[in-house]
Amino acid sequence: MKHRVTASLTALLAGILALLLTNGCAWSVGSPSKADRVEQQHPIQTPTTGQQLIDLKQALDQGAMTQAEYDAAKAKLLQQ
Repeated sequence: MKHRVTASLTALLAGILALLLTNGCAWSVGSPSKADRVEQQHPIQTPTTGQQLIDLKQALDQGAMTQAEYDAAKAKLLQQ
């Protein structure tokens, strides 16, 4: 009888442990990840056309692009 109680108790404890270990995973399924929560708090904003023009001009002034590349990029940006 003592062996049967010990075996039953062991099986019960193993089941509880399995539930506890998998419970964390079950709770996280379907919930937003930390990255999703951060993005919801701070949505990614695309730069305005004005900011893109400023960035292009800075790239030109710093020698990162030629005048021809600047003119082409500016024309493309303004067509959008």
